[in-house]
Amino acid sequence: MLLGVIADDFTGASDIANTLARGLPGQGGLRTVQYLGIPDDTADAAVEAGVIALKSRSIEAAEAIEQSLAALHWLLDQGCTQIVFKYCSTFDSTRDGNIGPVAEALADALGVRGVVACPAFPGAGRTVYQGHLFVKDKLLNESGLQNHPLNPMTDADIRRWLRFQTKSDVGHVDIAAVRQGAAAVTAALRQSGAENRTLVIVDAVTDDDLVVIGRAAAFDRLVTGGSGIAIGLAANFIERGLAIGTGGGARGTDGPEAILAGSCSGATREQVEVHRRNHPTLAVDVAGVMAGSVTSADLTAFLMANRGRAPLVYSSGTPEEVGAIQARFGREKVATMLDDLFAGTAQELVRAGVRRLVVAGGETSGAVVSALDLGALAIGEEIDPGVPVLVSGGKAPVALALKSGNFGAPDFFARALERLAGR
Repeated sequence: MLLGVIADDFTGASDIANTLARGLPGQGGLRTVQYLGIPDDTADAAVEAGVIALKSRSIEAAEAIEQSLAALHWLLDQGCTQIVFKYCSTFDSTRDGNIGPVAEALADALGVRGVVACPAFPGAGRTVYQGHLFVKDKLLNESGLQNHPLNPMTDADIRRWLRFQTKSDVGHVDIAAVRQGAAAVTAALRQSGAENRTLVIVDAVTDDDLVVIGRAAAFDRLVTGGSGIAIGLAANFIERGLAIGTGGGARGTDGPEAILAGSCSGATREQVEVHRRNHPTLAVDVAGVMAGSVTSADLTAFLMANRGRAPLVYSSGTPEEVGAIQARFGREKVATMLDDLFAGTAQELVRAGVRRLVVAGGETSGAVVSALDLGALAIGEEIDPGVPVLVSGGKAPVALALKSGNFGAPDFFARALERLAGR
């Protein structure tokens, strides 16, 4: 294995796995596998990039560090010479969040400073300019992410935000240096490292900027960022003759289908509205879930009764609706109960023969795939930017699409089911 990724949630893991498997146009990417948690065994010798999906974004920082260091040691044991710590392109993290502590712990373990930190993903509208994170044409804290139910982002200056979480100062490489080329970026990173800055925010507005950053970090032991940071990393290994350049080649599988949506993002709410016009949908009664009167058996019964019609079960709501539910029952309790509900539903669906499963929301996806325990997932074609087809092994493979809340076009759900079937 050449490159290892530690992802802090499951949708982000499939996002960056897709990026590494795709690589640059005309060149191809790395033979990539996504692992659901830290494997017990060694990796297959053919794997060039291994992506470990953790559910560590919203847990206690000490636990997130422990899990991430365990993932690091496994990846190093597989021979990885470069590690990527992957977090969300909207930098989902409170002032007391885990991105800074985990990144610093990984840097300390590897003995490095001047580490790239770049959440930019222009293909999904996330850019970094003058150290500020934008979602399309809006500052992060004006994009709706300030209302995130778990990790509200109220400051677009990610240098300042990250400084709340870290022990050392945070560096910055501006867009002017990036446009000067890889050598200029490398020099700026080295200077920040010499000044004892562990993490360095690097501006990126286009995919070409990310390719430059990737080349600048070609020999760095640690890189951090969103999935976009990996756009140019595969090329480094291919151009050095260490990889031959392939692509994600896993084919989907046909069979009964279901959609589970646990995200409250604006994009997911729009996708739900579009889908419900022509397909059976069921809104989860969260109060009923909290009272124990709505169970995974109820959701499974609805989905199985509507097989062949792309059925959807969702718990998405407006920020006001979510806030009211959280105020009534408690934020953590609501999140745990809904995660358990969707996880149990997914288990029942797969036991009942469902073979195509679309899941929306990072926390929901983490709960679902943890419950299913499908092992390593092969990477297939891209459905929408950042969302590939994932296929489990075994005699009864399951095809998955794990969608971060804000990703995907309005008709994502129906198209995803078609792609999961290999159509």
